[in-house]
Amino acid sequence: MPSDKTFVTELATALGMVGGGGVDEVIAARPEQFVNASARDWERLAELRDRGDLAPEFLGSYLNGQAFLHSSDALRGRTPRVIEWTGGRRPPGDEVVPADLRVDHVYLVSCKYVSRILHNPSPARLATGLLSHAPVDDLTDWFHRTAPVEYQALYDSCRAAVGDASLPERVADLTTAQRRALAAALHAKWPAGAAAAYAEMCATVAGRTAAEWRSRVSERNAELMLWRLLRIGSTPYFVLGSSASGVTRLRIDTPWDWRQHFVLRDLAIAAHAGGQALVSWSARYRDRSTGEPGTVDGHVEIRWSHGRFGQPPEAKVYLDSPIAAVPGYHEI
Repeated sequence: MPSDKTFVTELATALGMVGGGGVDEVIAARPEQFVNASARDWERLAELRDRGDLAPEFLGSYLNGQAFLHSSDALRGRTPRVIEWTGGRRPPGDEVVPADLRVDHVYLVSCKYVSRILHNPSPARLATGLLSHAPVDDLTDWFHRTAPVEYQALYDSCRAAVGDASLPERVADLTTAQRRALAAALHAKWPAGAAAAYAEMCATVAGRTAAEWRSRVSERNAELMLWRLLRIGSTPYFVLGSSASGVTRLRIDTPWDWRQHFVLRDLAIAAHAGGQALVSWSARYRDRSTGEPGTVDGHVEIRWSHGRFGQPPEAKVYLDSPIAAVPGYHEI
């Protein structure tokens, strides 16, 4: 079940597309266009509206839906006939469009509020699989795979400090339950000596991840890699939400559209110094119509989920460039 905030931002965006006198009026009317919203969904929405603490989210999302309703790139003032909400469910196929709403069976809308995260795959899915759905080794702990010596040294220092005799000698032998227990024991801070060991491991992981990723990217697939990073897929879609810089209302190109307007010059991938295992990516391109060069940048943080040693690491892919300045993203 989606969180209260996610639930409100997604459904209130859809409420704005219907129009009417405002948030409260549309909730009370329960528009028939919402074909898969249950009675309990409407009750929950009304309860959250009455609670009051999410009033800014209700208003901002509703106004984004209104903008979509009146945009010449979207509904052009025509009230939609059908609005379908995904309800936080994962798509069953290879869909790359992160759609939360589907309008009139045609318009796909992603509701993205205050997040710069583009992807959250396993490191192997990114560096080896290039964000495709090709088979990769997702089961091997990426820290152990790329920095086994440094990873074991970090574990040794933590195991000695925690003093739990039940923990195995080898980090690769940790069970799920032992990972959780170790994460809880290390929640506050690293024990003495472990911070330096962690920094050394991160430097090794970042360097080898960048090298693995670079080895898989060539002149032939660099453009495809960039499209995957930016979530530019075969179907055009919209992003309605907000970011640190303000309101976000975008139409996203397809690869065909992108190639009509831009030429990729190169895609650079490099290890990056920082408190975690970081890999930066930067694409240089040229605008076909103006001849002007441009860049779009981001980075990847490779880190544990659910605390130190809690679970095998994930690769959070971030966009560092302003979202409205990304080639292929158009304000509506």
